[in-house]
Amino acid sequence: MTHPRHSVSVAAVIPDEQGRVLVIQRRDNGAWQLPGGVLELDEAIEDGMRREVVEETGVQVEPVRLTGVYKNMKLGVVALVFRAQLVAGTPRPTEESAAVDWWTPERVRAEMNETFAARILDALDADAPPAVRHHDGVRLLDPTGSR
Repeated sequence: MTHPRHSVSVAAVIPDEQGRVLVIQRRDNGAWQLPGGVLELDEAIEDGMRREVVEETGVQVEPVRLTGVYKNMKLGVVALVFRAQLVAGTPRPTEESAAVDWWTPERVRAEMNETFAARILDALDADAPPAVRHHDGVRLLDPTGSR
């Protein structure tokens, strides 16, 4: 008998000097999100985050710190989100992203799905410990989260 298993994804919040964050528009559904994706089975967590960022933006980053753990309760996906710094390259669309842009926190709050906006806003709170949140894919199930 097989049991359901969790999937693990990794993502990066990459701020610039003006406090904006790098976001991508996904080719498959047009949604604006953080660069990130599914961690490969044999891949170290930080390596997966670096790989996903390159695949979706063309830039190289280094993780600074873990800023949150987010679980999609409907899909069983656990996302590990890191604040990261840009170390090489210029952001550009790739085979996986239709567009890349730098968004202000205000634009993130106004235009991004609540579950993805929380990941960015949590990461920009430099003094906070990593957030632990649960969501249904659209809305946070614990809006205050735990820290």
